[in-house]
Amino acid sequence: MTETLSPALPDDVEALIDRVLKEACDRGLTLATAESCTGGLIASVLTDVEGRSHAFERGYVVYTNEAKAEEVAVPSRLIEQNGAVSEPVARAMAEGALRSSGAGVAVAVTGFAGAAGPGDEPGLVHFAVAAVGAPTVLEEHHFGDIGRGPVRLECLRVALRMMERAVTNR
Repeated sequence: MTETLSPALPDDVEALIDRVLKEACDRGLTLATAESCTGGLIASVLTDVEGRSHAFERGYVVYTNEAKAEEVAVPSRLIEQNGAVSEPVARAMAEGALRSSGAGVAVAVTGFAGAAGPGDEPGLVHFAVAAVGAPTVLEEHHFGDIGRGPVRLECLRVALRMMERAVTNR
């Protein structure tokens, strides 16, 4: 159970956090995150469980395009060609976080949590999970214009499910 956020998190999310961390610990795997629209929320919950937080290697909050390029080596050209909220950028974020962190599994999230700009879809989020020795897994979700908090919570749910699959398949 998370110590800080437990009162605010639904039971299914708490259970996911516990399973991901337990499996990572049991398998000797470390985890990394590269987060844009979630702003470090995934890293926060993965470091909030006493006795299991050692499974977390590091997290990158890469909210701007510059941060994505500098911190997790997303090529600027890739962002210019596809937009920051895209499958290629999510893939590059996860793979860059995996390389730079030395973790066994890395998750990346990039999307529009709230009001988007003209032509952007509120609630559109791209996810990627990269793992050593495995192909990168991608998912695209359309949560709709449900608000920043609810989108971020749904992102947490999806990212944890993806990490759970990556960790248990090791």
